Amino acid sequence: MNHLSQKKLFLFDIDGTIAVGNDLLDGTLELLNYIEEVGGKAYYITNNSTKSNSDYVEKFRHAFGLETTEDLFITSGYMMLQFLLKNYKQEKIFVLGTASFIAELCKNGLHIVETCQENIACVVVAYDSELNYGKLIEACKVLSTTDIPFYATNPDLCCPIDFGFIPDCGAICEMITHSTGKKPTYLGKPSAEVVRVCQKASGFTDEETLVVGDRLYTDIACGINAGVDTCVVYTGEAKAEYMADTPYPATYRFEDVRELLEAIRQS
Repeated sequence: MNHLSQKKLFLFDIDGTIAVGNDLLDGTLELLNYIEEVGGKAYYITNNSTKSNSDYVEKFRHAFGLETTEDLFITSGYMMLQFLLKNYKQEKIFVLGTASFIAELCKNGLHIVETCQENIACVVVAYDSELNYGKLIEACKVLSTTDIPFYATNPDLCCPIDFGFIPDCGAICEMITHSTGKKPTYLGKPSAEVVRVCQKASGFTDEETLVVGDRLYTDIACGINAGVDTCVVYTGEAKAEYMADTPYPATYRFEDVRELLEAIRQS
């Protein structure tokens, strides 16, 4: 454990950590201001792939009143895009995802299809808030009639929303797996690569890095896998009682980001 006062690179999950829906959680603005004051950097490492980086910039501006830039968002969709550009740039890729996610892939020159057809090289499933049964049928058809790789953006089973939770990418993949017997390889959190991308861009060290999130098996596991300190907040999925028996124990544990900020100032 490295002292909280050492932290300069803050990697925030979004949903359930600093915001719920279109509402920014208490203490977030003050914490972001503190990070700027000490010469630090904040990145947003969300597994929510329903929005492109440009969509997030717009949401932060209009919903939260925060000015950001596209490079500050390391989404599971972004991680998937980089993986596909490296490994499947010239191939036909079947994608189950939102229109925004698919548009981002197409904008970067990838050959995306949404129906079962010949010569598909791999299947990609993302968190799809526009999901319908027809999309599930096409995904199952591709996976059942071919033997090709199956990738997914993130293993999260549910996503926080104002009234509770809704199914996330992991839950969508569970339906497909139970129907086809095929299991995906996930590319978003808890992959350590998410942390490495932010460190490479910012120049901060492991000792200066803190991953902040509300979910143990993605957010906290991501930090653990990268060998950096982690902080869980109880404004989303995780609860204090979960800490008694978890393979992903957080370095720091607070009720919310305001309590985290107060602990930093006192350290």
